[in-house]
Amino acid sequence: MSDKPSTPAAENVVGASSGAPKADAGSSGASSTATKKPILEQNPAFRAMGLPRIRLPSRNWMIFWTVTGSFAGSVIYDKWQTKRLRQKWCDLVAPIADEPLDPHTAPRKVTIYLSAPPGDGLRSAREHFHAYIKPVLVAAAMDWDVVEGRKEGDVRHKTATKIRKMRKSKGEGEPVEDDGELTIESIREKNGSKTWDGVGGDIVIGRHTWKEYIRGLHEGYLGPADLPKEPETESTAADKSAAANTGTESAANGATVNKLSELLPEEHGKSSTGAPGTEAQSEPAKQTAEQKKEEEKRKKEEAEKPKRRFPPSPILPEQYHNATLAPSTPEIIGPSMGVRMPHLLGIRNTPIRMYRFLTRRRLADDIGRQVATAILASHRPYGTVAEADEDNASDTPREVPEQKAVLDFEERDWWKTAYQPRKEHEESVIIEPMAFDERITSRMRSFQLTSEDEDRAKRIQAGTEPITKTEEE
Repeated sequence: MSDKPSTPAAENVVGASSGAPKADAGSSGASSTATKKPILEQNPAFRAMGLPRIRLPSRNWMIFWTVTGSFAGSVIYDKWQTKRLRQKWCDLVAPIADEPLDPHTAPRKVTIYLSAPPGDGLRSAREHFHAYIKPVLVAAAMDWDVVEGRKEGDVRHKTATKIRKMRKSKGEGEPVEDDGELTIESIREKNGSKTWDGVGGDIVIGRHTWKEYIRGLHEGYLGPADLPKEPETESTAADKSAAANTGTESAANGATVNKLSELLPEEHGKSSTGAPGTEAQSEPAKQTAEQKKEEEKRKKEEAEKPKRRFPPSPILPEQYHNATLAPSTPEIIGPSMGVRMPHLLGIRNTPIRMYRFLTRRRLADDIGRQVATAILASHRPYGTVAEADEDNASDTPREVPEQKAVLDFEERDWWKTAYQPRKEHEESVIIEPMAFDERITSRMRSFQLTSEDEDRAKRIQAGTEPITKTEEE
Protein backbone atom coordinates (compact mmCIF):
# COMPACT_ATOMS: atom_id res chain seq x y z
CA MET A 1 0.00 0.00 0.00
CA SER A 2 2.93 2.28 0.67
CA ASP A 3 4.27 1.92 -2.87
CA LYS A 4 3.57 5.02 -4.91
CA PRO A 5 2.94 4.83 -8.57
CA SER A 6 5.69 6.31 -10.70
CA THR A 7 4.89 9.58 -12.27
CA PRO A 8 5.72 10.50 -15.87
CA ALA A 9 8.10 13.26 -14.70
CA ALA A 10 10.28 10.83 -12.77
CA GLU A 11 10.42 8.53 -15.72
CA ASN A 12 11.56 11.42 -17.89
CA VAL A 13 14.36 12.30 -15.44
CA VAL A 14 15.63 8.73 -15.28
CA GLY A 15 15.55 8.43 -19.03
CA ALA A 16 17.46 11.63 -19.45
CA SER A 17 20.17 10.58 -16.99
CA SER A 18 20.62 7.19 -18.56
CA GLY A 19 20.67 8.58 -22.06
CA ALA A 20 23.43 11.13 -21.40
CA PRO A 21 26.37 8.66 -21.39
CA LYS A 22 25.16 7.15 -24.60
CA ALA A 23 25.17 10.52 -26.26
CA ASP A 24 28.72 11.26 -24.99
CA ALA A 25 29.99 7.92 -26.21
CA GLY A 26 28.53 8.53 -29.60
CA SER A 27 30.10 11.99 -29.92
CA SER A 28 33.62 10.75 -28.93
CA GLY A 29 33.44 7.92 -31.45
CA ALA A 30 32.42 10.34 -34.15
CA SER A 31 35.33 12.70 -33.37
CA SER A 32 37.92 9.88 -33.40
CA THR A 33 36.56 8.63 -36.68
CA ALA A 34 36.76 12.12 -38.14
CA THR A 35 40.44 12.78 -37.04
CA LYS A 36 41.81 9.38 -38.05
CA LYS A 37 43.70 9.56 -41.37
CA PRO A 38 43.54 6.79 -43.89
CA ILE A 39 46.67 4.62 -44.07
CA LEU A 40 48.38 4.81 -47.42
CA GLU A 41 48.93 1.57 -49.18
CA GLN A 42 52.54 0.36 -49.32
CA ASN A 43 54.31 0.10 -52.61
CA PRO A 44 53.61 -3.41 -53.90
CA ALA A 45 57.23 -3.82 -55.01
CA PHE A 46 58.54 -3.00 -51.52
CA ARG A 47 55.92 -5.26 -49.98
CA ALA A 48 56.94 -8.11 -52.29
CA MET A 49 60.58 -7.70 -51.23
CA GLY A 50 59.60 -7.86 -47.57
CA LEU A 51 60.63 -4.30 -46.76
CA PRO A 52 58.81 -2.64 -43.87
CA ARG A 53 56.71 0.46 -44.27
CA ILE A 54 58.79 3.68 -44.42
CA ARG A 55 58.42 5.76 -41.29
CA LEU A 56 60.00 8.92 -39.94
CA PRO A 57 62.86 8.29 -37.45
CA SER A 58 62.39 9.02 -33.80
CA ARG A 59 63.57 12.15 -32.03
CA ASN A 60 66.84 10.59 -30.83
CA TRP A 61 67.67 9.23 -34.27
CA MET A 62 66.97 12.62 -35.81
CA ILE A 63 69.47 14.23 -33.42
CA PHE A 64 72.09 11.58 -34.16
CA TRP A 65 71.81 11.78 -37.94
CA THR A 66 71.77 15.59 -37.87
CA VAL A 67 75.00 15.82 -35.85
CA THR A 68 76.73 13.05 -37.80
CA GLY A 69 75.68 14.40 -41.17
CA SER A 70 76.72 17.95 -40.32
CA PHE A 71 80.19 16.85 -39.21
CA ALA A 72 80.69 14.57 -42.20
CA GLY A 73 79.54 17.31 -44.55
CA SER A 74 81.94 19.81 -42.98
CA VAL A 75 84.88 17.42 -43.38
CA ILE A 76 84.02 16.60 -46.99
CA TYR A 77 83.54 20.26 -47.88
CA ASP A 78 86.82 21.23 -46.22
CA LYS A 79 88.75 18.54 -48.10
CA TRP A 80 87.23 19.63 -51.39
CA GLN A 81 88.09 23.28 -50.77
CA THR A 82 91.60 22.35 -49.58
CA LYS A 83 92.29 20.48 -52.80
CA ARG A 84 90.83 23.31 -54.86
CA LEU A 85 92.89 26.04 -53.18
CA ARG A 86 96.08 23.97 -53.32
CA GLN A 87 95.52 23.44 -57.04
CA LYS A 88 95.18 27.20 -57.50
CA TRP A 89 98.75 27.79 -56.30
CA CYS A 90 100.03 24.78 -58.23
CA ASP A 91 98.55 26.24 -61.42
CA LEU A 92 100.16 29.59 -60.63
CA VAL A 93 103.70 28.16 -60.55
CA ALA A 94 103.19 25.40 -63.14
CA PRO A 95 104.49 27.49 -66.10
CA ILE A 96 107.94 27.46 -64.47
CA ALA A 97 108.12 23.70 -65.09
CA ASP A 98 107.66 24.32 -68.85
CA GLU A 99 110.57 26.74 -69.14
CA PRO A 100 113.50 25.31 -71.19
CA LEU A 101 116.59 24.30 -69.25
CA ASP A 102 120.09 23.55 -70.48
CA PRO A 103 120.77 19.80 -70.13
CA HIS A 104 124.10 20.58 -68.44
CA THR A 105 122.53 22.94 -65.89
CA ALA A 106 121.01 21.68 -62.66
CA PRO A 107 117.50 22.93 -61.84
CA ARG A 108 116.89 25.56 -59.24
CA LYS A 109 117.20 24.23 -55.71
CA VAL A 110 115.77 25.55 -52.45
CA THR A 111 116.62 24.45 -48.93
CA ILE A 112 113.85 23.24 -46.61
CA TYR A 113 114.44 23.64 -42.88
CA LEU A 114 112.17 21.64 -40.60
CA SER A 115 112.41 20.26 -37.09
CA ALA A 116 110.28 18.52 -34.51
CA PRO A 117 107.78 20.93 -32.91
CA PRO A 118 107.94 21.46 -29.14
CA GLY A 119 106.49 18.50 -27.29
CA ASP A 120 106.23 16.25 -30.36
CA GLY A 121 108.35 14.28 -32.81
CA LEU A 122 109.66 14.87 -36.31
CA ARG A 123 106.89 12.88 -37.96
CA SER A 124 104.32 15.66 -37.60
CA ALA A 125 106.69 18.12 -39.31
CA ARG A 126 107.27 15.70 -42.19
CA GLU A 127 103.53 15.14 -42.65
CA HIS A 128 103.01 18.89 -42.69
CA PHE A 129 105.63 19.24 -45.43
CA HIS A 130 104.18 16.45 -47.58
CA ALA A 131 100.60 17.71 -47.25
CA TYR A 132 100.98 21.43 -47.91
CA ILE A 133 104.45 22.30 -49.27
CA LYS A 134 105.63 19.44 -51.46
CA PRO A 135 102.72 19.54 -53.99
CA VAL A 136 103.49 23.16 -54.91
CA LEU A 137 107.23 22.43 -55.27
CA VAL A 138 106.52 19.44 -57.50
CA ALA A 139 104.16 21.48 -59.70
CA ALA A 140 107.01 23.93 -60.40
CA ALA A 141 109.58 21.12 -61.00
CA MET A 142 111.73 22.44 -58.17
CA ASP A 143 114.61 20.60 -56.53
CA TRP A 144 115.21 20.88 -52.80
CA ASP A 145 117.48 19.88 -49.96
CA VAL A 146 116.08 19.18 -46.51
CA VAL A 147 117.77 20.10 -43.24
CA GLU A 148 116.04 18.13 -40.48
CA GLY A 149 116.30 18.48 -36.74
CA ARG A 150 115.13 15.72 -34.43
CA LYS A 151 116.13 17.57 -31.28
CA GLU A 152 116.41 21.19 -30.31
CA GLY A 153 119.67 22.64 -31.61
CA ASP A 154 120.10 20.32 -34.60
CA VAL A 155 119.03 22.91 -37.17
CA ARG A 156 121.28 25.53 -35.57
CA HIS A 157 124.34 23.28 -35.79
CA LYS A 158 123.63 22.04 -39.33
CA THR A 159 123.02 25.56 -40.61
CA ALA A 160 126.26 26.84 -39.10
CA THR A 161 128.20 23.80 -40.36
CA LYS A 162 126.94 24.39 -43.89
CA ILE A 163 128.14 27.99 -43.77
CA ARG A 164 131.53 26.99 -42.33
CA LYS A 165 132.05 24.52 -45.19
CA MET A 166 131.31 27.28 -47.67
CA ARG A 167 133.84 29.55 -45.96
CA LYS A 168 136.51 26.83 -45.98
CA SER A 169 135.96 26.19 -49.68
CA LYS A 170 136.79 29.87 -50.27
CA GLY A 171 140.08 29.69 -48.39
CA GLU A 172 139.13 30.46 -44.80
CA GLY A 173 140.37 28.25 -41.98
CA GLU A 174 141.77 24.77 -42.47
CA PRO A 175 141.28 22.92 -45.77
CA VAL A 176 138.01 21.08 -46.17
CA GLU A 177 138.16 17.33 -45.62
CA ASP A 178 136.96 15.33 -48.61
CA ASP A 179 133.71 13.74 -47.45
CA GLY A 180 132.55 12.78 -50.93
CA GLU A 181 130.94 16.08 -51.88
CA LEU A 182 134.18 17.51 -53.28
CA THR A 183 134.63 14.44 -55.46
CA ILE A 184 131.11 14.79 -56.84
CA GLU A 185 131.63 18.48 -57.55
CA SER A 186 134.92 17.82 -59.33
CA ILE A 187 133.27 15.16 -61.52
CA ARG A 188 130.48 17.59 -62.40
CA GLU A 189 133.02 20.26 -63.35
CA LYS A 190 134.84 17.81 -65.64
CA ASN A 191 131.55 16.88 -67.31
CA GLY A 192 130.68 20.53 -67.85
CA SER A 193 127.72 20.53 -65.47
CA LYS A 194 126.70 23.84 -63.97
CA THR A 195 124.66 24.81 -60.97
CA TRP A 196 121.74 27.20 -61.04
CA ASP A 197 123.15 30.71 -60.98
CA GLY A 198 119.89 32.40 -60.04
CA VAL A 199 118.09 32.86 -56.74
CA GLY A 200 117.93 29.80 -54.51
CA GLY A 201 116.21 30.49 -51.24
CA ASP A 202 115.37 28.97 -47.87
CA ILE A 203 111.93 27.81 -46.71
CA VAL A 204 111.77 27.57 -42.92
CA ILE A 205 108.84 25.66 -41.43
CA GLY A 206 107.60 26.83 -38.04
CA ARG A 207 108.60 29.47 -35.52
CA HIS A 208 110.80 27.06 -33.55
CA THR A 209 112.80 26.23 -36.68
CA TRP A 210 113.02 29.91 -37.60
CA LYS A 211 114.70 30.78 -34.31
CA GLU A 212 117.30 28.04 -34.80
CA TYR A 213 117.82 29.14 -38.41
CA ILE A 214 118.57 32.73 -37.34
CA ARG A 215 120.96 31.52 -34.64
CA GLY A 216 122.76 29.28 -37.15
CA LEU A 217 123.23 32.14 -39.63
CA HIS A 218 124.84 34.36 -37.00
CA GLU A 219 127.02 31.52 -35.73
CA GLY A 220 128.19 30.61 -39.23
CA TYR A 221 129.09 34.10 -40.46
CA LEU A 222 130.26 35.67 -37.18
CA GLY A 223 131.90 32.65 -35.55
CA PRO A 224 135.24 31.03 -36.42
CA ALA A 225 135.63 29.02 -39.59
CA ASP A 226 136.99 26.09 -37.57
CA LEU A 227 135.31 24.77 -34.47
CA PRO A 228 137.57 24.92 -31.40
CA LYS A 229 138.82 21.58 -30.18
CA GLU A 230 136.88 20.12 -27.32
CA PRO A 231 138.72 20.36 -23.96
CA GLU A 232 139.74 17.15 -22.27
CA THR A 233 137.10 15.90 -19.90
CA GLU A 234 137.83 14.73 -16.39
CA SER A 235 137.47 11.11 -17.39
CA THR A 236 140.00 11.46 -20.24
CA ALA A 237 142.56 13.18 -18.00
CA ALA A 238 142.02 10.62 -15.26
CA ASP A 239 142.52 7.76 -17.73
CA LYS A 240 145.82 9.24 -18.92
CA SER A 241 147.11 9.85 -15.40
CA ALA A 242 146.01 6.40 -14.26
CA ALA A 243 147.80 4.78 -17.19
CA ALA A 244 150.99 6.71 -16.39
CA ASN A 245 150.79 5.83 -12.69
CA THR A 246 150.18 2.18 -13.48
CA GLY A 247 153.26 2.03 -15.70
CA THR A 248 155.45 3.74 -13.09
CA GLU A 249 154.26 1.48 -10.28
CA SER A 250 154.76 -1.69 -12.31
CA ALA A 251 158.35 -0.65 -13.15
CA ALA A 252 159.09 0.18 -9.50
CA ASN A 253 157.63 -3.12 -8.30
CA GLY A 254 159.74 -5.04 -10.79
CA ALA A 255 162.93 -3.29 -9.63
CA THR A 256 162.11 -3.99 -5.96
CA VAL A 257 161.60 -7.68 -6.64
CA ASN A 258 164.89 -7.93 -8.52
CA LYS A 259 166.82 -6.29 -5.66
CA LEU A 260 165.31 -8.62 -3.05
CA SER A 261 166.15 -11.68 -5.10
CA GLU A 262 169.81 -10.56 -5.37
CA LEU A 263 170.29 -9.73 -1.67
CA LEU A 264 168.80 -12.89 -0.22
CA PRO A 265 170.92 -16.08 -0.44
CA GLU A 266 169.88 -18.86 -2.72
CA GLU A 267 169.22 -21.42 0.06
CA HIS A 268 167.32 -18.94 2.16
CA GLY A 269 165.55 -17.90 -0.95
CA LYS A 270 164.39 -21.45 -1.53
CA SER A 271 162.88 -21.72 1.96
CA SER A 272 161.90 -18.27 3.13
CA THR A 273 162.16 -15.72 0.28
CA GLY A 274 158.69 -16.64 -0.90
CA ALA A 275 156.93 -14.97 2.04
CA PRO A 276 158.36 -11.43 1.87
CA GLY A 277 158.46 -11.48 -1.91
CA THR A 278 154.84 -12.55 -2.07
CA GLU A 279 153.81 -9.82 0.36
CA ALA A 280 155.76 -7.21 -1.62
CA GLN A 281 154.06 -8.27 -4.81
CA SER A 282 150.55 -8.59 -3.32
CA GLU A 283 150.30 -5.00 -2.02
CA PRO A 284 150.92 -3.29 -5.40
CA ALA A 285 148.67 -5.83 -7.08
CA LYS A 286 145.82 -4.93 -4.69
CA GLN A 287 146.33 -1.22 -5.36
CA THR A 288 146.31 -1.83 -9.11
CA ALA A 289 143.12 -3.88 -8.90
CA GLU A 290 141.39 -1.16 -6.86
CA GLN A 291 142.46 1.48 -9.37
CA LYS A 292 141.11 -0.60 -12.22
CA LYS A 293 137.77 -0.99 -10.45
CA GLU A 294 137.56 2.75 -9.88
CA GLU A 295 138.43 3.42 -13.51
CA GLU A 296 135.80 0.96 -14.73
CA LYS A 297 133.22 2.52 -12.42
CA ARG A 298 134.10 6.00 -13.65
CA LYS A 299 133.93 4.93 -17.29
CA LYS A 300 130.56 3.30 -16.70
CA GLU A 301 129.19 6.48 -15.14
CA GLU A 302 130.52 8.56 -18.03
CA ALA A 303 128.97 6.17 -20.54
CA GLU A 304 125.58 6.28 -18.82
CA LYS A 305 125.66 10.07 -18.58
CA PRO A 306 123.86 11.64 -21.58
CA LYS A 307 126.09 13.63 -23.90
CA ARG A 308 125.46 16.55 -26.23
CA ARG A 309 124.40 15.67 -29.76
CA PHE A 310 126.63 18.38 -31.24
CA PRO A 311 129.40 20.65 -29.97
CA PRO A 312 128.24 23.84 -28.26
CA SER A 313 128.11 27.08 -30.18
CA PRO A 314 131.58 28.72 -30.42
CA ILE A 315 130.04 32.20 -30.17
CA LEU A 316 127.33 33.46 -27.83
CA PRO A 317 124.67 36.04 -28.74
CA GLU A 318 126.33 38.53 -26.40
CA GLN A 319 129.50 38.35 -28.53
CA TYR A 320 127.90 39.15 -31.90
CA HIS A 321 128.70 42.87 -31.87
CA ASN A 322 132.39 42.28 -31.09
CA ALA A 323 132.83 39.47 -33.64
CA THR A 324 134.41 39.90 -37.07
CA LEU A 325 132.23 39.26 -40.10
CA ALA A 326 133.52 36.54 -42.42
CA PRO A 327 135.18 37.94 -45.58
CA SER A 328 133.26 35.50 -47.78
CA THR A 329 129.83 36.61 -46.53
CA PRO A 330 127.61 37.17 -49.59
CA GLU A 331 125.87 40.47 -50.21
CA ILE A 332 122.47 38.73 -50.20
CA ILE A 333 121.71 36.04 -47.61
CA GLY A 334 118.76 33.90 -48.53
CA PRO A 335 116.15 34.95 -49.56
CA SER A 336 114.09 33.23 -46.91
CA MET A 337 110.44 32.61 -46.11
CA GLY A 338 108.86 31.45 -42.86
CA VAL A 339 106.01 28.98 -43.39
CA ARG A 340 103.30 28.42 -40.82
CA MET A 341 103.10 25.21 -38.81
CA PRO A 342 100.28 25.36 -36.24
CA HIS A 343 100.72 22.60 -33.68
CA LEU A 344 98.45 22.70 -30.65
CA LEU A 345 98.49 19.97 -27.99
CA GLY A 346 96.41 19.28 -24.88
CA ILE A 347 92.93 17.89 -24.28
CA ARG A 348 91.74 21.25 -22.98
CA ASN A 349 92.37 22.71 -26.43
CA THR A 350 90.12 20.17 -28.14
CA PRO A 351 87.51 22.76 -29.29
CA ILE A 352 90.22 24.88 -30.94
CA ARG A 353 91.84 21.83 -32.51
CA MET A 354 88.45 20.69 -33.83
CA TYR A 355 87.83 24.09 -35.39
CA ARG A 356 91.25 24.04 -37.04
CA PHE A 357 90.61 20.52 -38.31
CA LEU A 358 87.42 21.66 -40.04
CA THR A 359 89.04 24.79 -41.54
CA ARG A 360 92.29 23.39 -42.91
CA ARG A 361 91.44 24.95 -46.27
CA ARG A 362 92.51 28.33 -44.86
CA LEU A 363 95.85 26.89 -43.77
CA ALA A 364 96.36 25.28 -47.19
CA ASP A 365 95.62 28.59 -48.91
CA ASP A 366 98.03 30.52 -46.69
CA ILE A 367 100.88 27.99 -46.99
CA GLY A 368 100.35 27.61 -50.73
CA ARG A 369 100.65 31.36 -51.07
CA GLN A 370 103.91 31.41 -49.08
CA VAL A 371 105.50 28.55 -51.03
CA ALA A 372 104.42 30.01 -54.37
CA THR A 373 105.95 33.32 -53.31
CA ALA A 374 109.28 31.57 -52.68
CA ILE A 375 109.11 29.76 -56.04
CA LEU A 376 108.40 32.93 -58.03
CA ALA A 377 111.60 34.36 -56.46
CA SER A 378 110.63 38.02 -56.06
CA HIS A 379 112.29 39.34 -52.92
CA ARG A 380 112.87 42.48 -50.88
CA PRO A 381 115.08 43.49 -47.93
CA TYR A 382 113.83 42.85 -44.43
CA GLY A 383 112.67 45.98 -42.65
CA THR A 384 111.75 46.88 -39.09
CA VAL A 385 108.55 46.55 -37.09
CA ALA A 386 107.25 48.29 -34.00
CA GLU A 387 107.23 46.28 -30.79
CA ALA A 388 106.02 47.25 -27.33
CA ASP A 389 108.92 47.92 -24.98
CA GLU A 390 108.22 46.03 -21.76
CA ASP A 391 111.10 47.72 -19.94
CA ASN A 392 109.71 51.18 -20.62
CA ALA A 393 106.96 52.42 -18.30
CA SER A 394 105.46 54.69 -20.97
CA ASP A 395 104.78 51.72 -23.29
CA THR A 396 106.51 53.50 -26.15
CA PRO A 397 107.00 51.09 -29.07
CA ARG A 398 110.51 50.41 -30.27
CA GLU A 399 111.83 49.42 -33.66
CA VAL A 400 113.08 45.83 -33.95
CA PRO A 401 114.20 43.79 -36.98
CA GLU A 402 111.37 42.28 -38.98
CA GLN A 403 112.95 38.84 -38.58
CA LYS A 404 111.99 38.87 -34.91
CA ALA A 405 108.26 39.04 -35.67
CA VAL A 406 108.19 36.22 -38.24
CA LEU A 407 105.61 33.62 -37.09
CA ASP A 408 105.78 34.94 -33.51
CA PHE A 409 102.08 34.14 -32.98
CA GLU A 410 102.89 30.42 -33.01
CA GLU A 411 104.60 30.63 -29.62
CA ARG A 412 101.19 30.91 -27.95
CA ASP A 413 100.41 27.35 -29.08
CA TRP A 414 103.57 25.76 -27.70
CA TRP A 415 103.04 23.11 -25.06
CA LYS A 416 104.06 23.98 -21.51
CA THR A 417 106.94 21.48 -21.53
CA ALA A 418 108.73 23.72 -24.05
CA TYR A 419 109.39 26.28 -21.29
CA GLN A 420 110.74 23.84 -18.72
CA PRO A 421 114.42 24.17 -17.68
CA ARG A 422 116.76 22.18 -19.89
CA LYS A 423 119.20 19.53 -18.74
CA GLU A 424 122.95 19.91 -18.99
CA HIS A 425 123.22 18.18 -22.37
CA GLU A 426 120.18 19.92 -23.91
CA GLU A 427 119.91 23.25 -25.72
CA SER A 428 117.33 25.97 -25.17
CA VAL A 429 117.42 27.95 -28.40
CA ILE A 430 113.67 28.26 -28.92
CA ILE A 431 112.93 29.77 -25.50
CA GLU A 432 115.86 32.17 -25.43
CA PRO A 433 115.35 35.74 -26.69
CA MET A 434 116.42 36.29 -30.28
CA ALA A 435 119.63 38.28 -30.82
CA PHE A 436 120.51 40.03 -34.08
CA ASP A 437 123.49 41.71 -35.65
CA GLU A 438 122.87 44.47 -38.16
CA ARG A 439 125.57 43.15 -40.49
CA ILE A 440 123.57 39.95 -40.92
CA THR A 441 120.01 41.31 -40.87
CA SER A 442 120.81 44.00 -43.46
CA ARG A 443 121.96 41.33 -45.94
CA MET A 444 118.96 39.05 -45.46
CA ARG A 445 116.12 39.13 -48.01
CA SER A 446 112.49 38.08 -47.79
CA PHE A 447 110.36 36.61 -50.59
CA GLN A 448 107.46 38.80 -51.70
CA LEU A 449 104.48 38.10 -53.99
CA THR A 450 104.02 40.76 -56.66
CA SER A 451 100.66 42.35 -57.42
CA GLU A 452 100.64 40.81 -60.93
CA ASP A 453 101.01 37.29 -59.53
CA GLU A 454 98.35 38.04 -56.91
CA ASP A 455 95.87 39.11 -59.59
CA ARG A 456 96.66 36.05 -61.69
CA ALA A 457 96.02 33.77 -58.70
CA LYS A 458 92.60 35.40 -58.23
CA ARG A 459 91.75 34.87 -61.89
CA ILE A 460 92.78 31.21 -61.64
CA GLN A 461 90.49 30.74 -58.65
CA ALA A 462 87.62 32.46 -60.47
CA GLY A 463 88.19 30.31 -63.56
CA THR A 464 88.85 33.22 -65.93
CA GLU A 465 92.57 32.55 -66.39
CA PRO A 466 93.37 30.14 -69.25
CA ILE A 467 95.32 27.09 -68.12
CA THR A 468 97.34 25.00 -70.54
CA LYS A 469 97.02 21.24 -70.75
CA THR A 470 100.42 20.78 -69.16
CA GLU A 471 99.28 22.76 -66.14
CA GLU A 472 96.08 20.72 -65.82
CA GLU A 473 98.08 17.48 -65.79
